[in-house]
Amino acid sequence: MEGDIGIQISGDIETPNIQKQNTTSSGFDFLQIPQLQFAQLGYPHAQQWIQAKRATLRPWSLFVNSNNFRAPPSVTRIGKRIVKNVEYFQSNYLCIFIGLVIYCLITSPLLLLTLAISLFICYKVSQRHAKQELTLFNHKLTLAQVYMVVYVCSLPMFYLVGAGAVLFWVLGVSSFFIAIHSTFYNIDSVLCPGEDELNALVMQELPEVDETNLFFRDGIRSIDFVLVWDEHDTHSLSFRCTEFRKIFEKNLENEGLQLEYEDVEPNGLRFIKIHAPKTVLRCYSAILKLRLPMKELIKNNETTTTQSSNVLIQEVNSWINNIMKYFYVDQNIFPTMKHNFTSVYSRDKEYLFDLDKPDFFTSSTRSRIVQFILDRTKFTDNSEDDFAFGIDRLISEHAYVAAYPLHDGNLRSPGSMRYLLYKHWASLTKCFHYQPLDYIKDYFGVKIGLYFAWLGFYTHMLIPASIVGLLCFTYGWLTLYDNKPSEDICNGNNSIDMCPLCDHFCSYWDLRETCLHGRLTYLFDNPSTVFFAVFMSLWTTLFLEFWKKYSAEITHRWDLTGLDAQEEHPRPHYLARLAHVKKKKNNVITNAIEPKVPFWSMKLPATILSFSVVMLLIAIAMASVLGVIFYRMSLLTTMSLWGNSAITSNAILFTTATAACINLCCIVLFNWLYVWLAEYLTEYELLRTQTEFDDSLTLKIYLLQFVNYYASIFYIAFFKGKFIGHPSTYNRFFNYRQEECGPGGCLTELCIQLSIIMIGKQVMNSILEMLEPLFYKWINTWKVHLKPKNSMKNHQNNLNNPNNNLQRNFVKKYSPWIRDFKLVEWGPRSLFPEYLEMVLQYGFITIFVAAFPLAPFFALLNNIFEMRLDAKKLLRMYRRPVSQRVHDIVITNGFIIAFTSNFIPKLIYQLYISDNHSLDGFLEYSLSKFNTSEFEAGTSPANNLRHIEICRYSDFREPADSIDKYKYTRVFWYILAARLAFVVLFENIVAVVIILVRWCVPDMSQELRDKIRREVYITNEIVIHHEAQRALQRNTINEPEIICRQYQQNENANRWNHVMNDCTSITDFDLEVHGAPVSSTRTDGLS
Repeated sequence: MEGDIGIQISGDIETPNIQKQNTTSSGFDFLQIPQLQFAQLGYPHAQQWIQAKRATLRPWSLFVNSNNFRAPPSVTRIGKRIVKNVEYFQSNYLCIFIGLVIYCLITSPLLLLTLAISLFICYKVSQRHAKQELTLFNHKLTLAQVYMVVYVCSLPMFYLVGAGAVLFWVLGVSSFFIAIHSTFYNIDSVLCPGEDELNALVMQELPEVDETNLFFRDGIRSIDFVLVWDEHDTHSLSFRCTEFRKIFEKNLENEGLQLEYEDVEPNGLRFIKIHAPKTVLRCYSAILKLRLPMKELIKNNETTTTQSSNVLIQEVNSWINNIMKYFYVDQNIFPTMKHNFTSVYSRDKEYLFDLDKPDFFTSSTRSRIVQFILDRTKFTDNSEDDFAFGIDRLISEHAYVAAYPLHDGNLRSPGSMRYLLYKHWASLTKCFHYQPLDYIKDYFGVKIGLYFAWLGFYTHMLIPASIVGLLCFTYGWLTLYDNKPSEDICNGNNSIDMCPLCDHFCSYWDLRETCLHGRLTYLFDNPSTVFFAVFMSLWTTLFLEFWKKYSAEITHRWDLTGLDAQEEHPRPHYLARLAHVKKKKNNVITNAIEPKVPFWSMKLPATILSFSVVMLLIAIAMASVLGVIFYRMSLLTTMSLWGNSAITSNAILFTTATAACINLCCIVLFNWLYVWLAEYLTEYELLRTQTEFDDSLTLKIYLLQFVNYYASIFYIAFFKGKFIGHPSTYNRFFNYRQEECGPGGCLTELCIQLSIIMIGKQVMNSILEMLEPLFYKWINTWKVHLKPKNSMKNHQNNLNNPNNNLQRNFVKKYSPWIRDFKLVEWGPRSLFPEYLEMVLQYGFITIFVAAFPLAPFFALLNNIFEMRLDAKKLLRMYRRPVSQRVHDIVITNGFIIAFTSNFIPKLIYQLYISDNHSLDGFLEYSLSKFNTSEFEAGTSPANNLRHIEICRYSDFREPADSIDKYKYTRVFWYILAARLAFVVLFENIVAVVIILVRWCVPDMSQELRDKIRREVYITNEIVIHHEAQRALQRNTINEPEIICRQYQQNENANRWNHVMNDCTSITDFDLEVHGAPVSSTRTDGLS
């Protein structure tokens, strides 16, 4: 029971009883502030402040009364209790703070002596000031200003004697004490003395509240859905909305649903509970063609998998199972669900189904059926308005506030499925365990179950990629000091003067300053990089093929075949925007009259506007990348002017890292802008159905996010440093020199950019994903606890009249429909950001993985926690989603290796240039020479004190004394041809291996095919068995019928043998089961 009462406190509150206690002895009188002669101070404001604090000083006996200490009833009440205690006991807390200060002064002689000296100086200065005002820079100082000067001058002395440590100690101890006291002191027992007695009386008369109560008042009919509307909302109270609700609820009852109304809450919320009787469930199960479990046959057991007779294989499997049992789902908590044979429900075949089972219709099925009815029930008697139906449109019209199914209990109710999932699935301590996917699917529905199945599979597949990436990085680390080019940079005997990085202001620099950059480059650009790139290309193919195979198993296990494609109705917002359109048209499919969208006045302008804004947003993303480029160039110039070798040697790394952080901030900001604008533009396009709306929105957001995240990475990988020219003739952009890569290429900068954006995005997304629903949950909680203006008066009446409705209000405070209303609504597109985040991450670890071998490892770490945080967020922050049924759910690495890394130039040098086929002399060979006398006018270094005649730069060009001065050498063209050949060879090798992998890994395993055939056979046996029983009961079985049945059975067997040879997906099996023609649609991925 909550002991706190939400009463707004303002000012100083003193009850008569407390005032009386102030005049009596409390046993702590020695702590009271003595009577001082305030007039001697001469400061009226200080006198008033001290008098006010003394007047609000509470009796110390009340302050430490042990009877008033009580644990806070809930986390949400802690803040209110602390605020009330600080307002009421502020003078007492101030006394404690002063007492701690005095204690520190007494126990620190040097600090006390310093304070005494400062006070003595202030006293002398005040005497001097009384005789003659002091002046500073011809400005007369007041006494307060003189004191301030003295205190500022004495700060160094206070610091030396430890005043800072004393100050922080006093603040820390006093804050801790105040926090503990204000958290556990029940101030409501002081402000409302009769509250505890009344609550005790109520609790004696009331039984323990069952927070898992999900039934009507009769305790029999379950609550399948809840509707909420606000009595304090002017729109909801309008005659139009009132009539809408009245007709809507009447039509719901006409559909067979049962409604129960709750009394109005103090905050004005009205709750309507909905129950779907079995007759309604049976009717709409047939309409929705739901696949429901059939009756079991005792003689038919479940299919068992064949075990190998090889003893060695059995031993290996046993050893693996002993290890993996620590990662499997706990069978005591989530026992393996028995696989039931299912069939499409039909009213004329009800004898095949066990309708008398209590859990035949699960809670997710019930809520789905009720949602289907709510979406199609009309709320007006106007026959001309064909689209006046659906709960979504009523919510958009403010007739209702929310509509949602209830969670199965709360997070503290042992035994409920929500509690089990929260404790044994969403907990971070279970992050290395398998997921109870069947239970997730049963609780949240197929759509969310498929998301967690895909995320779990994707995370599982990241394990081998992470191991190989770590091995490649380890190889680079172990062979770091064996790399000849980087060792030549770090340990070279002769200095190599490099050309300036910018015009005029930058000077020449020694190549040895880039030692750290060279070694970092080798960590990610070593011989193992090629192997890792090839491996990741194969991993991508294996991931897709194994997902097809795994999704086929999930599709079969969850009966996702035979999804009925229903004709979608127009969206409520679409109809609202076309309410003024008078021209109508007839829908040839539904034969309904719909408004016709004017092409020239609405459709065409909206399309042009949408396309133009998307192009503008892409240009803005490109402009932000350009701005970051200018930032890097400016910062590099500034750091070169600094002159400190420790700074200039790491200038490239520092500018790349800071620019990546700025780019990440721009990405996060643009993401919010893109989503908001994309939703607005898509709404403006007047798309008729929700599917069309979602497809258009998905395309816009993904296009914008792709440009936003990958633009800077593509620039560094394929454009930076590729078209800069040479020192005598630089290729300029807006009269600025282009950026240059380091001596080892741009792979290190690409790695830094990739790691900061990828890891930073994951961290920021995880934080925002948890904070955003917390914020909306707090808003909903505030709405629930919001009381009207007369709530204080009503509350006082409740205290004075124990025989009123307080008991019922007490029970309603714990009602599950109110508890779930505080949670955040799970919208139809709530899973889209989760999928988009994973798709972008997938791009990072596949498109650019050659530059950052650790990307799969960081993605694995993120996904391990992402999976559990998403689960925790769903169970704790969001209302229970309505179950939805759905079907299911290489070249760039070669270019990165060829054109961004130095792999190809090193390979050419080893094979054709070096005499001993090593990298000795490669550094000198990869640097061209430039005569410093040939700089462009105004671009030569301003301080050429060393009079350097030749500087070096990274390129393959002829020297100054050559006939083809500064033109590309023949080796450059050899390297370019080798790079292009490598790309072609890389892609063809990967393509051949991909073809082999796809041929070796079928979309459906033979075991699954055999299992499906077995289940089809057993399903037919069940149908035949029940048909025979019904025939025996009617005593109408005759020989011709038996012969006919045997013939049909043989025909079914032949047909299924044919289907198993021809069909490649589970959808084909389902279509054959129900007599539909086999479709060419394949269940290959996630939708």
